[in-house]
Amino acid sequence: MDHLFSDETIQFLWGIRFNNERSWFQAHKEEYLNTLYRPMQDLGAHLLESVGEENPDLEMQLRVTRIYRDARRVRYGGPYKEHLWLSLERPYDRDDWHGGPSLWFEIAPEGYEYGCGYWGAPRDMERYRRTVLRKREEMERLARRLARQERFQLGGETYRRPKLQLSELLDPWVNRKSIMITHASAPDELLCSPDLWRAVADGFRWLLPYYRFFDALRLEPPVTDRIM
Repeated sequence: MDHLFSDETIQFLWGIRFNNERSWFQAHKEEYLNTLYRPMQDLGAHLLESVGEENPDLEMQLRVTRIYRDARRVRYGGPYKEHLWLSLERPYDRDDWHGGPSLWFEIAPEGYEYGCGYWGAPRDMERYRRTVLRKREEMERLARRLARQERFQLGGETYRRPKLQLSELLDPWVNRKSIMITHASAPDELLCSPDLWRAVADGFRWLLPYYRFFDALRLEPPVTDRIM
């Protein structure tokens, strides 16, 4: 990587959390570019080259977010995001980003995370649950695979009332509004190391069976009847 994350990266992120205003950001813009945005671009380029080119059938593209918050959300926390992320995913319509998985890496003041996520609209999640019912054995294999290791954890917002009751193994998978399989770490030596991209790429490769399962949902028939 040409640009690496550093202690200054975390310091900048803490700075923007407590000084989320234009004057402070303008005074630290080069710090943002050199310690956060450019390292994120470099990391993403390495991941796309390594993971994306190994799996051309997935047609992955790289997205690196910028720190500028959507103007419609400025009132919720200032004009700048306190975290930055990248994702590898299929191209999509910017007006409808739901319904597709992504492999992502995110950095925040408290540390960094990476993993696989599926954030679907209600009908997308309904299609996912119906697919699990039809492909139960495949989903059970994926669930057991995750349970046998400690690097990644299952997460995502759950429904107040369960949608399905299948088994102790599958219930945590089918009763969520979104699915996240993540590894989280406080700032450490790896974050500031040129080996970071290799570690994340290795994690992405391990997550590919989950990404492929969610990616295949786009080929399933759309839900047209009443949602569970």
